[in-house]
Amino acid sequence: MKIKNICCIGAGYVGGPTMAVIADKCPDIQIHVVDFNKERINKWNDVDVNNLPIFEPGLAEIVERCRGKNLHFSTGINERIRKSDMVFISVNTPTKKYGLGAGKASDLKWVEACARQVANNATGHTIVVEKSTLPVRTAEVIKSILDATKKDSERSEIKTFDVLSNPEFLAEGTAINDLLYPDRVLIGGENQLSINALSDIYAKWVTKEKILQTNIWSSELAKLTANAFLAQRISSINSIGALCEATGADVREVSRAIGADSRIGSKFLDAGPGFGGSCFKKDILNLVYLSEYFGLYEVAKFWESVVTLNNWHQKRISKLITNKLFGTISGKKIIILGFAFKGNTNDTRESAAILICKDLLNEGAFLFIHDPKVSKEQIINDLGSKPYSENKKQLNSFDVKGNWEFIHDIDESFFEADAIVILTEWEEYKNINWDLAEKRMRKPAWIFDSRSLIDPEDIKKNDFNFWRIGDGS
Repeated sequence: MKIKNICCIGAGYVGGPTMAVIADKCPDIQIHVVDFNKERINKWNDVDVNNLPIFEPGLAEIVERCRGKNLHFSTGINERIRKSDMVFISVNTPTKKYGLGAGKASDLKWVEACARQVANNATGHTIVVEKSTLPVRTAEVIKSILDATKKDSERSEIKTFDVLSNPEFLAEGTAINDLLYPDRVLIGGENQLSINALSDIYAKWVTKEKILQTNIWSSELAKLTANAFLAQRISSINSIGALCEATGADVREVSRAIGADSRIGSKFLDAGPGFGGSCFKKDILNLVYLSEYFGLYEVAKFWESVVTLNNWHQKRISKLITNKLFGTISGKKIIILGFAFKGNTNDTRESAAILICKDLLNEGAFLFIHDPKVSKEQIINDLGSKPYSENKKQLNSFDVKGNWEFIHDIDESFFEADAIVILTEWEEYKNINWDLAEKRMRKPAWIFDSRSLIDPEDIKKNDFNFWRIGDGS
């Protein structure tokens, strides 16, 4: 079963980078990434590859190499489905906000819509690949929709389908590296020929022992479980970080000690402001919903506690900042460094910075927010309010709610600032001019480092109060 044409529905954080790497490694396959969002597609086609809708190190170079050759971006969804041997479904599956399973279950409306489009427009035999993170047994839904449309009445053409699960295991900020050098590629399905067809694509650059084949249900559940385990480690180390602060221990030393245990390992043992991104919280809540659905209530409570602790931890940081600044931050100027949920990405979904900033604004603070990749428009959307300069509010209105501004120049923002809060581990924040900051900030000035990004030795010579996450000293 030779694949010559691929269509990927969804030009987001998964679809775009994944298809770019496949195009780069498989020049004999024509790949079309399609999306109904015209603005997003226009950005993928922008002459300047620095204006792509997604920032990932290494992505722009690959797009520049392949775009227009065997990598294409368009809104022609139906046309591309008709001409494809394989269709990837890579659309958003947000947590439901209303109805059955609200707050926990995934909303599959976009997945269902894609399945119906494929059913209506596919020709001949088509392999449909689940790339989105989906609840267990979603393949049944897709398959039932596809099977209901076996015959094209106009052309009297018999349609056949195979459904595969091929979940992504990408960490934003390192997605290209994760695609080029994966720990494993997981393919779940029933038809061995279709499984082999997808395996052959990955085998162009991934060794065969890393391409794992399972049944489709195991593949779907493995993705949810992987994210749940990683999120659990983050909540676990953040809980220990809070204990370190209370007891005089240092979470970095504790992490180094337990990470040396080969049974535990050193990854995901860095304390921070809490997990974010599009998957961790959503996938854990999916596990909670599934566990409750099957009557496994103790299992549901266990996984729900991971999310509960993460929310508590983010609230803990905003309360700590307020308490350190004499119990009130009304009208105080606080510089926020980083708004993305992690470094090397412009993604803010479920970012700890959103909740922490909202808490500080509710206390009346005036925030000056900087992020090298997140736009002012995105921050407006996430905070639900415009910056002070566009709101035309009076400076003395802090007793009701705080204000914020988006800044490009960190050094200029130091004047009369009461505190600096580091929320994202951008490399450039390691090179801040602390001598200049000390001269311009209002005393007593505070630095809150939630990422352990700053070496305490770099600021010891300056007159700062310094808090570092998990540091009880």
